[in-house]
Amino acid sequence: MSVRVHIPTPLRPNAGGQAIVEVDANTVGESLARLVEIHPAMGGKLFENGNLRRFVNIYVNDEDIRYLENLETQTKKDDEIAIIPAVAGG
Repeated sequence: MSVRVHIPTPLRPNAGGQAIVEVDANTVGESLARLVEIHPAMGGKLFENGNLRRFVNIYVNDEDIRYLENLETQTKKDDEIAIIPAVAGG
């Protein structure tokens, strides 16, 4: 089933300049894996040693996956996945 992964502006150069990438997947983890298959440069931006980087927040339909089932969170047709990098500074 097709879900839309929203790419934030700072990561778009790693996704061929695209703001949204559609992938076929059943979980958030599968969705991100498909994204990395399509745009390999995204892999190092999202994952470190096979784990999601600490500063990368993922939302499915405005729900933080940390409060759901993390990368095992199920997706369904037309779900929206947003990648939100944490912002630090002052």
